[in-house]
Formats: sequence, C-alpha cells, structure tokens
Amino acid sequence: LADLGADVVKIENPQGGDFSRATPPSVRGVSAGFLALNRNKRSLALDLKAPAGREVFLRLARRADVVLENFRPGVTSRLGIDAATLHEVNPRLVYASVSGFGQSGPFSKRPAYDLIVQAMSGLMAATGPVGGTPTRVGESLGDITAGVFAGWAICAALFDRERTGRGRNLDVSMFDSLLALQVT
Repeated sequence: LADLGADVVKIENPQGGDFSRATPPSVRGVSAGFLALNRNKRSLALDLKAPAGREVFLRLARRADVVLENFRPGVTSRLGIDAATLHEVNPRLVYASVSGFGQSGPFSKRPAYDLIVQAMSGLMAATGPVGGTPTRVGESLGDITAGVFAGWAICAALFDRERTGRGRNLDVSMFDSLLALQVT
C-alpha cells in the first residue's frame, strides 16, 4: 500500500521493534529484508499495553483510512484496539486482520508461521522431487500471498466505502491464501 502512495505508519514494540530488523544480511546495521519489506513506511514505537500508547493509537485510528493488524485472534480485543472498538471512533475505517487461520474456526487460535501454512495447505507436497519428501518453497509464500490478498481486499473495501460511506472488517488467512493459489 505504501508503494501505491498510502501514508503507512508501522506500529512497533518499543522493546526492540520488529524482530526482522536484525535478520541478516544487513545494510548499515539494518536488515536488508526489513528495508525491502518496509520501504516507503514510517515507524512509530508504541506500547499498546500501556494506556498512553493505546490512546495515541486511538488518535491515529480516528483519522486513519485503514488499520491492518496481524496479531493472533483475540489479542486486539485484549488490547482494546479491535475492529468493534475502532469502528466506534471511526465508522469509515477499513480494519484488516491477517492471521494464520482466520479470526474464527477450529484452528483460529493456533500460532502459524509460513512453514506451517505451506505444509498444512499441501503446497510443500507439490514441491520438490517427484516421489521425494515435501519441500518448503524458498520464499515465505504464505506471508507474501496473505499480504497481497490483504492489500487487494483493502483496495476493494476503500472503493466500496467511497460508494457506501461504510468501513469494513476484513479477515485474511495465510492458510486460505495459499489454498487459493492451488487451482489444480
């Protein structure tokens, strides 16, 4: 979205920020991968567990077009920054949640990483030598695909909001996104 001209403010934990900042290889002490994935974004360190941090976040949400979060389901409710709360302060807000298995359902509370959703979606079984063991795709395809699907859904929700005046609550699952790629 930042590449499309959106003013993106990435909220990071004040205790060290995004862990990927330290993932090698580095450019002037910052991860090259972090720089590539966060180009054109601004960062703000907020402790969302502290009342002052939550208040700053709510002030940002009042003016925002979109909030995109990737916590495990239930975390935003505990922090007081869930879709229902933010729609009270900004009814036009597009609120997008990206998680491993979606916001509801039997696996929704399970943690998920790219490797897990690659395996569970069957993608790894379709990769590698014929008759060989399942093989991970080299890139973090579950993360990337969910991000692309979320960006696409956000753009559609913003278009709809222009016609209806209403915000939306979007639920994007890494697992569902990988399943959607497997059309055969």
